[in-house]
Amino acid sequence: MAMKKTPEKTILRALAGETQTTPPIWMMRQAGRYLPEYRATRAQAGDFLSLCYTPDLAAEVTLQPIRRYGFDAAILFADILLVPQALGADLWFVTGEGPRLSTITSDADMAALKPADDIHDHLSPVYETVKILSQELPSETTLIGFAGAPWTVATYMIAGRGTPDQGPAHALKAENKVVFETLLDRITEATITYLDMQIQAGAEVVKLFDSWAGSLSGDEFHKYALLPAKRIIAALKEKHPNVPVIAFPREAGDGYIGFAHATGADCVAIDNSVSATWAAEYVQKDGCVQGNLASKHMVTGGQALIDETRAIVDAFRNGPHIFNLGHGITPDADPENVALMIETVRSC
Repeated sequence: MAMKKTPEKTILRALAGETQTTPPIWMMRQAGRYLPEYRATRAQAGDFLSLCYTPDLAAEVTLQPIRRYGFDAAILFADILLVPQALGADLWFVTGEGPRLSTITSDADMAALKPADDIHDHLSPVYETVKILSQELPSETTLIGFAGAPWTVATYMIAGRGTPDQGPAHALKAENKVVFETLLDRITEATITYLDMQIQAGAEVVKLFDSWAGSLSGDEFHKYALLPAKRIIAALKEKHPNVPVIAFPREAGDGYIGFAHATGADCVAIDNSVSATWAAEYVQKDGCVQGNLASKHMVTGGQALIDETRAIVDAFRNGPHIFNLGHGITPDADPENVALMIETVRSC
């Protein structure tokens, strides 16, 4: 019987369960507004959605942090709300305020949405971006595709915008569970289709972002965060058994424990509301952990950045680990602090 070949790329080695002396590193939102080259390309595109849907420019901003920093992975430049738009929701961005969508709160709203398998024409530019990146990235750099998890995407579709407590989604869940669960199911199906196509286009890893998972608790966390992730991962693994999946149920707290085992995820990304030492004890025992430096250090820098980076690397040293932030880098971050973080990780 032939032995399974060990992947060569450091990210893939971590996702396969290998403990490495130096953890591979990438950064959520690494292609973004903190970089002057990103802002220049964004200006060229004209607006955010045009940037997402213009493959050459979307590929360019994905490549920019790789050229500047040499991250071990590049993550596709897109947005989690492209799926709602592909399903038929109106989507626009208000400068300085963020996304706005037409709301889905009734049977009639649901009936107006497209079937989950009817999203490909709208999202074909995204798949083209993936194809470009798979050809242009350095051979050592892993290409990560992604989508928003169903609960998080649903919170935007129900409220029509981001909200501090996801109140409208919780209200619909209580008042009209049939519509809520039908919407969650539609998003789940569309997400499977979307990630499958990203993999077919060349994504080597995919990540599921459940940014608002922390507002679910108990049985609802299990039903609306864990089970949809399990369903998505199982469907992807059936088609692409060798493609790793990273799950990020942000601010899940104790819900991080056993999440990889329960969902089939190859890695659990953790935010910085839990400590690295806690996660090493309770989460890393199931496999690879990704995280979890606080994003604020990319703004403030200094010795605190160095000390916390070293502490995280040390905490996860005895198991598979991908170094990352606990959430996305913010627009006010200093690019020099990113370089300092990478230097610190690679010198630990």
